[in-house]
Formats: sequence, C-alpha cells, structure tokens
Amino acid sequence: MWVEEMFGMDIYHIIASFMIYSMLGWLVESIYMSICNRKITNRGFARGPFCPIYGFGGVLGYLILHPLQGKYIQLYIAGAIIATLFEFLVGKMMLAVFGEVWWDYNEKPFNYKGLVCLESTIAWGFYAVIIIMYLNRKILGFIDRYSYENGVKICTILVIFASLDILCQLFRTLHWNIGKYYDKIKKQYEMFRARWY
Repeated sequence: MWVEEMFGMDIYHIIASFMIYSMLGWLVESIYMSICNRKITNRGFARGPFCPIYGFGGVLGYLILHPLQGKYIQLYIAGAIIATLFEFLVGKMMLAVFGEVWWDYNEKPFNYKGLVCLESTIAWGFYAVIIIMYLNRKILGFIDRYSYENGVKICTILVIFASLDILCQLFRTLHWNIGKYYDKIKKQYEMFRARWY
C-alpha cells in the first residue's frame, strides 16, 4: 500500500508530508495566535499538534501546483486563488457540520462573510511560492533521511494517534455519547455469542 503512486508521488511520501504539514501548520498558527492573544493558544481542532487543513493544503497544493515551479507570478496567483477557494469551502463545510467556523475575518478589510479575506489571499500566494519552490523539497529530504521501514512505523503511529484524537474531539463536538454505542455493541455481541456458542 505505501509504495503505490498517486499523482506522481508514493503514498508513503504523501502521508508523511501530510503529517508534517499538519504539524507545521499547527505550530505556526498556534505561535501566531498565542502572540495575538497574549496567552498560549492551541489552534488545532483536537488536543494533539495537528491542523489537518494545513496537511491537505500543503499536499494538495504541491500536487496541483508543482507544474508551475519556476513560474513565480503564475504560481503566486494560482496558489492564492486555490487556497482561498479551499479555505472558503472548508469554512462552509464547518458551518454545515458544526454550526461555526474556527476563524473569523469579519474585522479584516475586504472579507467575504468572515470566511475569506484579501489579507489571507495575499498570504496564501506567498505560501504557495514558498511551499513549491523551497519547503516541499526540504520536507521530502527530511522524510528520506530515515529508513523506509522506520518512516512507515512513525507514520502509522502518527496517523493512529491523530485519527483517534480527532475522532474523540468530533464525538465531543457533535455531542455523541460513545458509551451509549459501546454498550449497544457489547449487548449485540453477547446476544450473537449466546446464540452461536
């Protein structure tokens, strides 16, 4: 599974890059918001150091935009537009699922419904250039410094940890009672077992 290719990159490098971008995005945004709020602020959805929106943005951005490598103006414009559209769609999805969005650009000039703003769009263009022209190469080099076997183990542990962390937070946010479902499943299992053994 790990060696199969998608969009010219194997799944191992895609997943490892996703995890690194998720953690880097969390780190940068948490530091920025901690400075703005003048107190330590966790900007992740869950408790761990992950912001999956940055993982998706970094990996998808690279896969879509890497053909523009070296074409700085086209890369900047395409990156700004694609990232702004992505941010808008994620915001709309969060409104539909959670009834709220975890960022608010209403106080920023040239914003649209508080979901996107000109300031962020300008920044996304610069991020696209940095990711395509510099950062992604460094991230792939970092991934390749470790043996494939160790990398797969680390990725597996991180994916399991992040998935459980995000699922638990999702259950809390949507007010799903995990214990209720556990008891139901356990009762069904006991009935099945009594019937067949």
